[in-house]
Amino acid sequence: MLQEKIDPVDKARRLAVDFAGRAAHYDKTGDFPFENFTRLFDAGLLGLVTAAEHGGHGAGLAEAQAVISEIARGEPSTALVLAMHYNSHYSLRRFAKWPDHLAERVLTANRLGPALINAAQAEPRIGSPAHGALPETIARRDGDVWRISGHKSYVTGIPVLKWVSLLALTDEEEPRLASFLVPTDSPGLQIEKAWNAAGMHATASDDIILDNVAVPLEDIIEAQPASEPLRREEHATAFFFSLISAVYHGVALSARDRVLAFAAHRTPASLGAPLSTVPRIQDGLGEIEVRLATNARLLRSLGEDVDAGRAVGMDGMHVRHVVIDNAVAITSLALELAGNPGLNRDFQLERHHRDAITARSHAPQSHMIRTIAARNALGRLASR
Repeated sequence: MLQEKIDPVDKARRLAVDFAGRAAHYDKTGDFPFENFTRLFDAGLLGLVTAAEHGGHGAGLAEAQAVISEIARGEPSTALVLAMHYNSHYSLRRFAKWPDHLAERVLTANRLGPALINAAQAEPRIGSPAHGALPETIARRDGDVWRISGHKSYVTGIPVLKWVSLLALTDEEEPRLASFLVPTDSPGLQIEKAWNAAGMHATASDDIILDNVAVPLEDIIEAQPASEPLRREEHATAFFFSLISAVYHGVALSARDRVLAFAAHRTPASLGAPLSTVPRIQDGLGEIEVRLATNARLLRSLGEDVDAGRAVGMDGMHVRHVVIDNAVAITSLALELAGNPGLNRDFQLERHHRDAITARSHAPQSHMIRTIAARNALGRLASR
């Protein structure tokens, strides 16, 4: 519910302190952080990007980035699930593609309790739709319903999701790529535990298997001819990539905080002074600060451009590439500076590093982003 006169970023910062106390537990066990989403709802943060007339704050990308990074400093798996939820609600609010009855269904539930949503697009055999292959998940028309069968992977946050926006290929004479609003408690929908990555253990980015799941004919969010490339609006793309980046920027901030405190207070007997007095350590800490400042500036600039409606082209992908590479470099350098103590699991620096490198699982991967950038540059040259 809408809270009166709160600063969402400050609220997120306070919640993150509490979430941090359980982050190591979730990393160790892989348990899903249900309690965190109840707290986020009570704080009014599940409706951050939802329009004010629907009980939300109506926040833009810059503010959403800041909230996500703060939550990620406390517990990044929670932040990633929240980022996916924000992405769906931003699309719903900004682009008006959703049919009214589906929009009302999702917005009403978001006001009443934790009712999260995420997209289900990737599949085990074809990977992400970004790779260009058509989904093998098929929607067949059967009277007044669609019957959907298939297998989706990396459905982040599935234990807490009320719906998935599921991409499938229709079996019509002229097939369409369509997104369906599918309740996660639908008969025939089964969760299959599959997430076993190096980090981000509590995201529960598991698979879902659908066996003749019935969805009303009118519950299509949007559709397009299957013969056309999947449509991506540049601001929607920038919003998504920016929030993903903000998660791992938050991870890098946590790593910085830990190694900075360690260097300032650790006084080896052989040195007789804090590690922070050693020039090599200062150089490493300085590099971390430069990379963090670069990430913050890139994210803020992109967020402000999207919020102002300025053209951003492919910059969402470019910023994502730099921010994630910097986050990985920061956490790696933090481990190096901390030495053996940093490798102790109780110190949690190695957890931050594992979480950061897991960012590379998000499609499109960095090498694909570079290939796209190169092709665009070559295309501009050829058109001169």
